Amino acid sequence: MIELKSLCKSFEEKDVLEDINAVFQNGITNLIIGQSGSGKTVLMKCIVGLLTPEKGEILYDGRNFLNMTKKEKIALRREMGMIFQSAALFDSMTVLENVMFPLDMFSNDTVRNRIKRAQFCLDRVNLIEAQQKYPGEISGGMQKRVAIARAIALNPQYLFCDEPNSGLDPKTSLVIDELIHGITTEYNMTTIINTHDMNSVIGIGDEILFIHNGHKEWQGTKSDIFTSSDEKLNNFVFASELFRKVKDVEIQNIEG
Repeated sequence: MIELKSLCKSFEEKDVLEDINAVFQNGITNLIIGQSGSGKTVLMKCIVGLLTPEKGEILYDGRNFLNMTKKEKIALRREMGMIFQSAALFDSMTVLENVMFPLDMFSNDTVRNRIKRAQFCLDRVNLIEAQQKYPGEISGGMQKRVAIARAIALNPQYLFCDEPNSGLDPKTSLVIDELIHGITTEYNMTTIINTHDMNSVIGIGDEILFIHNGHKEWQGTKSDIFTSSDEKLNNFVFASELFRKVKDVEIQNIEG
């Protein structure tokens, strides 16, 4: 579980995040949504330690990240997995070598065991047959699956995903969503996903945090969205006609 208490962040005296309080539970997919410039990317960067907030607390299972020593932060980061907006794979390495990279950096296992672990992770994302290929030889969706395999190689307790469906077609996006959701449940991780994709919100939004102009505007489940009276949330989520129709159908089902 990750807990944020009264988190504040500013740049050049401009407040970007103001008094953010939120809890991200383990074993479920926690989504952060909001318009461009709302502060959600800054929020995730604060959580993982890429930015330092001026005020507040970031608690990893009760451990205050902001009060840790450099050595303690390094140890905690070994408990984190990251999936970037671009897959961020090394072009000169094979798929297998990319997944092995964090194992080679941080694991004391033998080479044989590291290979075995990397192959297990590739098999988990249905890519074992591509292990000797290079990133340039596989599709964008496959690259994202390699990135997921790499992110879970060290058995992380916390998984962070920054726009994991960016640049993917709807069918491939669904595959990535289902993989992340399945792995989160299977390994009981605390997963936080930064996304613009409303299909992800409706599909795997176990818990959703909506950031608006640097404030926590709303938090709830994907089911709660359909009955929420929050005008800002509704304007953001149901901006398209398609999702307005989805809302109408869900409300009809709820009513009866």
